Amino acid sequence: MRNCTTQRIAVVTGGTSGIGLATARHLLARGCRVAVFGQKLINVESAAEALSQDFGSERVFARAVDLAEPTQITSFFRELDECWGKAEILICNAGVSPKGPDGPTPFQEITLEEWNAVLSVNLTGAMLCCQAALPGMIEAGFGRIVFVGSIAGRAMPRIAGTAYVASKAALSGLARSLVARHAAQGISVNVVAPGRIATEMAGPRESAVNRAAVARIPAGRMGEPEEVAAAIGFLTSDEAAFINGAVIDVNGGEYAPL
Repeated sequence: MRNCTTQRIAVVTGGTSGIGLATARHLLARGCRVAVFGQKLINVESAAEALSQDFGSERVFARAVDLAEPTQITSFFRELDECWGKAEILICNAGVSPKGPDGPTPFQEITLEEWNAVLSVNLTGAMLCCQAALPGMIEAGFGRIVFVGSIAGRAMPRIAGTAYVASKAALSGLARSLVARHAAQGISVNVVAPGRIATEMAGPRESAVNRAAVARIPAGRMGEPEEVAAAIGFLTSDEAAFINGAVIDVNGGEYAPL
C-alpha cells in the first residue's frame, strides 16, 4: 500500500486505546501525522507518550475531548488547524456501551438520560466531527471518512444494549447521506463493522460472554484491534478511492451477508 508521503493529517476519535490506538499506530506507520483524542486525560497522556516514543512527538497530536460536548470538538479541530492544518482523514471510532453487572439495561428500563448519552457520543459526536472536517476535505479535493460501527448494528444483537445498537446502525445512514453529497468531491465515506474484538470494552478474554462469543465465531477466536485497524487503514489509502458507501465486516465469519 502506498505510503502517506505527503504526511496527510488523520484524526482518530477514541484513539487512546483499543481499536482507535491500533488505528493511530497503523496510520503513523504509513507516514501520516495523527491526531487522537479521548475523554480520559490519563489515557490521552499515556497514548501520546507511547506514540511519540515510537513515531516522534512531531507527528502526534493528542488532546482530551468529551464528544458529548460540542464546544470541545470545535476547539479540538480549531487547535489542530492552527498547529498542523486541516484533517484529510477522519476515523470516527469513539463509542460508549453502558452495561451493568447483569449486562445492558433492559429496554423497558432505559432512561432518556442513558439513551441521549449514548447517541450523543456514538452518533451525534461522529456527525459533529464530520461537520468540522469536511470543509477542509472539500477544499483539498481529498477526504477519507471511516465510521467504526459494530456487528450489533448489522445482525441480531446478542450482547449490546438497545441505545448502542441503534447508534451503530444509524452510522450507515449517516455514511450514505455523506456519500450522496460528497463523493464527487474526492471524499469517500465507509463503515467498518467489527465483531467481538479483544479490547477493554469487550472485557477479559476468558469471561463467560467472550467464551460464548468464540464458540459461535467460525474463526474460533476473538479478533485483534490491529486486524480492524488494517481494514480501516486500507479504506483511507489512495488505492481505496473507488470504495465508497461500503460496510466492511471484520468479525471472523460470525456475520456473513453474502
